[in-house]
Amino acid sequence: MRAWVLHPELLSERDRRDAQPALDEAIALAAALPDLHVAGGEIVRLQRPHPKHLFGTGKLDELKARIEAEEVGLVLIDGPVSPVQQRNLEKTWGVKLLDRTGLILEIFSDRARTREGVLQVEMAALSYQRTRLVRAWTHLERQRGGLGFVGGPGETQIEADRRAIDEQLNRLKKQLGKVVKTRELHRAARAKIPFPIVALVGYTNAGKSTLFNRMTGADVMAEDMLFATLDPTMRAVDLPSGKRVILSDTVGFISDLPTQLVAAFRATLEEVLAADLVVHVRDISHDETEEQAQDVRAILSDLGVSDDTPQIEVWNKTDLLDAESRETAQMLASRREGVISLSALTGDGMQALTDAIGSELDEKRSRKTLTLPFEAGQRRAWLYEQGVVEDEAPQENGMALTVNWTARQARAFHDL
Repeated sequence: MRAWVLHPELLSERDRRDAQPALDEAIALAAALPDLHVAGGEIVRLQRPHPKHLFGTGKLDELKARIEAEEVGLVLIDGPVSPVQQRNLEKTWGVKLLDRTGLILEIFSDRARTREGVLQVEMAALSYQRTRLVRAWTHLERQRGGLGFVGGPGETQIEADRRAIDEQLNRLKKQLGKVVKTRELHRAARAKIPFPIVALVGYTNAGKSTLFNRMTGADVMAEDMLFATLDPTMRAVDLPSGKRVILSDTVGFISDLPTQLVAAFRATLEEVLAADLVVHVRDISHDETEEQAQDVRAILSDLGVSDDTPQIEVWNKTDLLDAESRETAQMLASRREGVISLSALTGDGMQALTDAIGSELDEKRSRKTLTLPFEAGQRRAWLYEQGVVEDEAPQENGMALTVNWTARQARAFHDL
């Protein structure tokens, strides 16, 4: 199917980003969908959105002529579109229409692989559909008859549709609950493994999966497209120093990610919350690399990633820079603490990254006195297994243990 991408630039928004990079990203999003040919796209400048049609009458006719000339069957609008606007635009232009949320949902639906990922996509899609039930279609205004077994006489179609979605959401939540319990058991088992977790995070298409493959020798999907990776992937990696770590590849971040998707994919980002080290991968060749980095930092903060969690910033894709820009990037990175410039594709600079990871994970220890009740024998045994107990003395209400442990061991202990 041929598609046309429109990026509405609202001139009244003070904090709007540059329109051209935003349009380029939207086109790249569309290109991530299989069986879709992006015929082109354009920026449409608006003072304010029209409540019924988004665009003014003159612009509607102009765009209709372009859509017909390009023989387009799908229009993708890079921004929010209300149900009423969607209905009116589809009727006026005679094409299907998706807004940014709908497009990202389509991509996520195509890419999810694990059972949890599939369930989360279905829930996000249903939540999105539920918000569209605002008399967006004529059949929603019909009265539903019947014998009262399903909603009863007089129930409007919109109420029946909403109730059907709620019932399906409840079923999915129950299924997801079982999957999440299994995931929690796996996470609890991992907490007992004495290896630190290193999480790769970054804007979508920053090259995380390529870096993951380079470090692990794995074959994770690493395409030059947005959202190539959705489900978290974990592998054990032995650093040159001999230290073993668990490397986790995560879903890419993106600006204006739909709220229902942030919630739906929170579980895929839980690996980041449990990480001992966060490696923030940036596409340093991208025109908006700094804005993308700010988006990633904001999402990490929203997720609740602790300020105490060490971070390394990787300036990736230096192979896409010209010689002068590459030299400048390498010089700037060398002057900043915790910043490494490299190319995951060619392998240039990888030694510096693995050295930096090893250095960050030369784990600092701190002493603390814990008081465990007498019945907490399992937790006490775990501390001895970890070799962190320096002293132990009986108390009236339990045992006082002086431990010398790492932040990772402290988190694992509290998760027991």
